[in-house]
Amino acid sequence: MSRVSMVVVALVMAACSPRTEQSRWPAATLVDLSHDYSDQTVFWPTAESFKLEKVADGVTEQGYYYAANNFATSEHGGTHIDAPVHFAKGHWSVDQIPLEKLVGDAVVVDVTSASASQPDYRVATEDFVAWERTNGEIARGAIVLIRTGYSKFWPDAAKYLGTAERGAAAVAKLHFPGLHPDAAKWLAETRKVKAVGLDTASIDYGQSTMYESHRILYERDIPAFENLTSLERLPARGAFIVALPMKIKGGTGAPLRAVAFVP
Repeated sequence: MSRVSMVVVALVMAACSPRTEQSRWPAATLVDLSHDYSDQTVFWPTAESFKLEKVADGVTEQGYYYAANNFATSEHGGTHIDAPVHFAKGHWSVDQIPLEKLVGDAVVVDVTSASASQPDYRVATEDFVAWERTNGEIARGAIVLIRTGYSKFWPDAAKYLGTAERGAAAVAKLHFPGLHPDAAKWLAETRKVKAVGLDTASIDYGQSTMYESHRILYERDIPAFENLTSLERLPARGAFIVALPMKIKGGTGAPLRAVAFVP
């Protein structure tokens, strides 16, 4: 039985037992890997930012309290998922991604030292090989999370993106770490990972103009999780990830609530 199946069975069995609410969950610490959405949320310079419109907030004529809002946001901003169709025509949209791709065992590769001294650092195959020398081979079907340390800059766009400017002209001024295309291909073809995530605004580094890592992953139906946070709270291996996006039919991306179960 796969790890995913074992977890699902355990949760179902626990839910059916007459125990307390808290004891129904596996014995693990829950870690929230998602930033919240607000007017401070960081978006790509050309993307529409998050907007919250208050519809109601007060006591009704009938005497009870009622609150409701409207919201609007682009698909690619805040903690979100990139669906393969984002850069691969005819591939999965958000609603088509199998749930099995969104849950699984995680490995966390720490490149904070290189990223601190090189804003345009591209995570290389050697970074993963070095990780394996200490932690063992990345298993087939793992979710690979890359910790650059950039989440500490959130929501300061100037530090997080390299520029706080908005509009098309600002794209050339972006500076933040990302995944080298050679490493993306290595993860996809040699380790057969199911998803890749990181704590920056893009799988490709800020200065990318061809977005090769996006294309390599998405052409192989490997989705990406961008703008993650709290990766420093996860072990190098051993955490279990659940990353569920808003189910937007035909969506190229969507807001993502990602959590980790840490034994």
